[in-house]
Amino acid sequence: MYGMEKDFDGWNEVKKHTNSEQPRLYTVREIWWCRFGVNVGTEQDGRGEWFVRPCVILRGFGPDACLVVPLTTSTRKHSLRILVGVVDGREACANLSQLRVVDTRRLERKIGFLDKEIFASIRKAAKALL
Repeated sequence: MYGMEKDFDGWNEVKKHTNSEQPRLYTVREIWWCRFGVNVGTEQDGRGEWFVRPCVILRGFGPDACLVVPLTTSTRKHSLRILVGVVDGREACANLSQLRVVDTRRLERKIGFLDKEIFASIRKAAKALL
């Protein structure tokens, strides 16, 4: 992973565009494509033209910010990864080690809702981290 070139300049252009957009309306338990961007070191990056990856909204902080957990398709087993099932055609896990607050303008497109029981298990695991 070290030495791998990251497109910080491309992300900066997308980030400028994202900053000029309006906040999104969201609800907890929704799954969204989120513009995570290009990040430092082992912080999870988004992919593609808009630097996105799916996430689950765990908690809202008003119209402008929410707590999200990014999803990963990595099959690597870890105690901080919880299987959520198929999301947008791929098996996915919630990556609790990458939990973060995002501005709602980073939310690009809603994918759907997470199953209530799986959502409850993710929230319980997230609370245990604190």
